[in-house]
Amino acid sequence: MSLSREKPLKERKNKSQDKREMLALRALGERLVVLGVAELEKIPIDKVLFEAVVAAKKFKRSALKRQYKFIEGLLRGADAKAIRHALDEAARPHQEATKAFHEVERWRDALLAGDEGLLDELLIRLAHADRQRLRQLVRNAHKEQSLNKPPKSARLLFQYLSELQQTERSSEI
Repeated sequence: MSLSREKPLKERKNKSQDKREMLALRALGERLVVLGVAELEKIPIDKVLFEAVVAAKKFKRSALKRQYKFIEGLLRGADAKAIRHALDEAARPHQEATKAFHEVERWRDALLAGDEGLLDELLIRLAHADRQRLRQLVRNAHKEQSLNKPPKSARLLFQYLSELQQTERSSEI
C-alpha cells in the first residue's frame, strides 16, 4: 500500500471559530429585531428574513430564542457584512447628533465656569455668534445660580449654542 495516493485533508474551522461566528450572527439578528419596520426596510435583507425579524417582535422568552436561532440560520446565507454596514450607516446620524449634543454641553459648562478663551474661540468658529448675548446669558446664569433660582439662562445659553452649531453645520453642507 502506498501512502502517496491519500486525499488531502480539507481544512475546516475549529469549533471555537464556528461558535464565534454563530454568536456574531445571533447578535446581528438581535440588532435587526430591535429596529422599527421603517428602519428595517432600509436594510438589504431578503423577504423571508424580513418577515422572520418582524415576527420575532411579537414573541417572548423561549419562542423568541427559537426565532433568533431561525434568524441566525437565515443570516448564514445572507451577506452579513452588507447588513452590518447598513446598520452602522443607519446608526451614524444618531451618533453624530449625540456627539454634537455633548459638544454643546461642554461649551456651556466651560462658559459657565468662566472660560474666556473658549468664548473667543466660539466667536471665531461660529460666525453668527453674538458676543453680547453670550456674555449676558452667562452673566444671568451666574446670577440665577447664586440666588438659587431655576437655571433658565443656562438652558437659554444651551439652546443658543445649539442653534449656532446647527447654523454652522448647515452652512458646511
